[in-house]
Amino acid sequence: MTSAPGRRSSTFTRLLRHGFTDPSGAEQLLDTAGLTAVRNDPVLLDALGATADPDLALLGLVRLLEAQDGATARQELLDTLIAAKPLRDRLLGVLGASAALGEHLARHPGDWRALVTYEPRDLHPGVEEFERGLAGATDPVGLRIAYRRCLLSIAARDVCGTVDVAQTAAELADLATATLRAALRIAGAAAPEDAALCRLAVIAMGKCGGHELNYVSDVDVIFVGEAADGADEDKALRAATRLASHMMRICSETTVEGSIWPVDANLRPEGRNGPLVRTLASHLAYYQRWAKTWEFQALLKARPVAGDLALGEEYLAALQPLVWQAAERENFVADVQKMRRRVVETIPAAEVDRQLKLGPGGLRDVEFAVQLLQLVHGRADASLRSGTTLDALKALAAGGYVGRSDAAQLDDAYRFLRSMEHRIQLYRLRRTHLVPEDEADLRRLGRSLGLRTDPVATLHREWRRHASVVRRLHEKLFYRPLLDAVAALAPGEARLSAEAARERMVALGYADPAAALRHLEALASGVSRKAAIQRTLLPVLLGWFADSADPDAGLLNFRKVSDALGKTPWYLRLLRDEGAAAENLARVLSAGRLAPDLLMRAPEAVALLGDGDGGGLAVRSRAHLQQEILAAVGRADNAVQGVTAARGVRRRELFRTCAADIVGSYGTESQPVEADQGALVDLVGGAVSDLTAATLAGTLRAVVREGWGDTLPTRFAIIGMGRFGGHELGYGSDADVLFVHEPRDGVDEREASEAAHKVVAEMRRLLQIPSADPPLLVDADLRPEGKSGPLVRTLKSYEAYYRRWSLVWERHALLRAEHVAGDEDLGRRFTELIDPLRYPADGLGEDAVREIRRLKARMESERLPRGADPKLHAKLGPGGLSDVEWTVQLLQLRHGAGEPGLRTTRTREALAAARAAGLMSEEDAGILDEAWVLATRVRNAVMLVRGRAGDTFPTVPRELAAVGRYLGYGPGHAGDMLDAYRRTARRARGVVEELFYGGS
Repeated sequence: MTSAPGRRSSTFTRLLRHGFTDPSGAEQLLDTAGLTAVRNDPVLLDALGATADPDLALLGLVRLLEAQDGATARQELLDTLIAAKPLRDRLLGVLGASAALGEHLARHPGDWRALVTYEPRDLHPGVEEFERGLAGATDPVGLRIAYRRCLLSIAARDVCGTVDVAQTAAELADLATATLRAALRIAGAAAPEDAALCRLAVIAMGKCGGHELNYVSDVDVIFVGEAADGADEDKALRAATRLASHMMRICSETTVEGSIWPVDANLRPEGRNGPLVRTLASHLAYYQRWAKTWEFQALLKARPVAGDLALGEEYLAALQPLVWQAAERENFVADVQKMRRRVVETIPAAEVDRQLKLGPGGLRDVEFAVQLLQLVHGRADASLRSGTTLDALKALAAGGYVGRSDAAQLDDAYRFLRSMEHRIQLYRLRRTHLVPEDEADLRRLGRSLGLRTDPVATLHREWRRHASVVRRLHEKLFYRPLLDAVAALAPGEARLSAEAARERMVALGYADPAAALRHLEALASGVSRKAAIQRTLLPVLLGWFADSADPDAGLLNFRKVSDALGKTPWYLRLLRDEGAAAENLARVLSAGRLAPDLLMRAPEAVALLGDGDGGGLAVRSRAHLQQEILAAVGRADNAVQGVTAARGVRRRELFRTCAADIVGSYGTESQPVEADQGALVDLVGGAVSDLTAATLAGTLRAVVREGWGDTLPTRFAIIGMGRFGGHELGYGSDADVLFVHEPRDGVDEREASEAAHKVVAEMRRLLQIPSADPPLLVDADLRPEGKSGPLVRTLKSYEAYYRRWSLVWERHALLRAEHVAGDEDLGRRFTELIDPLRYPADGLGEDAVREIRRLKARMESERLPRGADPKLHAKLGPGGLSDVEWTVQLLQLRHGAGEPGLRTTRTREALAAARAAGLMSEEDAGILDEAWVLATRVRNAVMLVRGRAGDTFPTVPRELAAVGRYLGYGPGHAGDMLDAYRRTARRARGVVEELFYGGS
């Protein structure tokens, strides 16, 4: 009897404690006649409580007991349950996880005995065992009953943990194989004359072919038919088609016992529009001429399972070579990626977040990534040719194609997601890949996976965690830029032989293939994991090196970096796994001397080339750089160590900037060349200027700290001049500066001046100490009185000088003055002091304009190197930097007081402001901007290529070609580059003649 309202019986409390969600209903069931033993037996209650859904398990047990044929049979079942723990766990486990199998047991109450024969250490049955289980079936109904009986045993092993998810999937595939054979046997018995006319092979595809089937899934097949000895081929194919159709109906149609699963033959040539059965020759002709990329991908899992197995093996032998040639097809990787995207796009919006199979981070992400890697690398490595996802993933990790950690995470996630899918389908034995929304369903699902503490919340957390891992690794592996390039290689080159490497290098333009081959042998020989990864990378890297003007230098530099970092565990993993890292490195190492030289001094900077969340090539702000440098100086024991640390940061950041510039100029296979070349000029100029400012700030801090502690007797500021003040420094530019100081209250001016001079002298000394780091030359020649004047002045001294003695050229120079380091307030007041000089309220008189023009002409005649071609001199030649800058600066001097936009130290900003103010036409502004950007790019290119500064194009052909490659000109087009430069400069000179010399 049930408990009275408001009171709970001890049974009710026990049921609640055992995980029943409806203890009142369970109590009523246990009061049913014949269940006293269950209610009173703590062992049985514990077993029920251990199931995924105790309420469902109890209901299933009650129905099974009621279905037994008489009291004796019921008692036998109860006694066996109480006495035999293995049966108890298996039977109740199935009843608590699968309402569908509970219904099957209620309809066939004797089938519970099928679970008695399986012991925990026992068997993982194969096709033969399942065939014996299906042998008695002679019609579709009998086949369904026998199939469910076999399925019952698989589910029991699954829910009890006797087998893992991969073994369960393999057993389901073996049961499907046995079922297809039984169905074909039944179809053949129904039409023996058809069976006699033909040979029919059934090829399993998809998850069945891959030994990884779900509980409920379409079973994908392809049929191959041939005429039996002496039979007419057309008649034989018609007979084979009738047999195949009948076999499909036997499995797919619904009877009083339900259906087994649909047999789907739409993966056949031409899909549902093609003939159901083809001869082997017809299959081969189709795949050779018409098949699409996805059809070869599908053949990865092809496996003969039923009918004429010898014919099935002939089919595999004929088609497998085509599978491993598929990666050579044009746009192969892009086709596979496009197909994956199409799958995602077809998911209804309401289901995307619940899709275990097709959604982002789902099972298909793992499968597609693994299959793509197999098809690309399996041409040369037969160990990768498994149709089973987890086996293939293990082989990819063993071969070095996937990192061990990545492979382990994918394996773990795939197993979890497949377990979820299995348990969802097992409940109703319905084909679904959607995570349920009902709380009770989620609770049962979580408990079935062993999540007993807050199962719903824990399930969601684990599911999202695994899906996130899958999506991240899918993007990392599936869209890895290396794959397109590897796929384009000829067969056998994915693992280079010595001869193939030599031939490829000669063909790609390596000037010294013998030396290059030695580098390859040093990098890729041996059986180590490192060598295996190098063999995977090198074919691709060689192609990228060959895309440069100096492939030999690229390969040599790669060997040097690899030798320096070879024992560092992250290095090769970064190149293999981190998207564009390998291509970025190839571009950087083959683009010239500067970037490789910087990298060789600190090879660990390779890590910046990755595309991780940190955005490795994104240049850092001045504030960020200054914070890091000042912190490093603060940790140093003395000024020398502090400046050494600052120069180390500068070296690393110069490399980052060089690499970003090179990659932006060359472009990558996934990112085309930067369209706005001006953006790259601004990036380099701003980054190098910010880095110089931060380095000077750190050096100043180091000197002051060592000589005076926390406070210098005088306020001290550094003013950037020239390109430094204009945020336009190049890789090899000196830092033009002015030094200004102001004695602190109560400090004697002489003492303050001595301190300021000591600071300047010590800063210059420390920055010029010979080291492996790039030099930073501080030039103060733009100070009042030039080299004859004091290195540092007080603010009042500057004021007095500029008021009484300043010359036109000094006003001109002050247009680029900007505070860059030291006391900010002092820097601001210096800027306020000079603004009336550089932006005079009454503009410039004609005498001053004539003086500026005279100075420019004198500079060009005196400084242009003897023998240099003026038309190709990027700084002083016609239409070069000097022409554009002096033209813009003349406008600033004349109109800056009335046009706020002109009050900037940056050339391109001032040029844009002059156009906006109507001081020049849009066309003229565009011509000058194009010329200035190009001339700046030429100077940057020369420094990158030669490792030393220069204003003219190199004369060495290979260096000239490298400059051309940086500027976007391919092999053999150096002449076009020079012509284009002359043309751009000539147009700019025309504008300069009008605006600068024309007196406008």
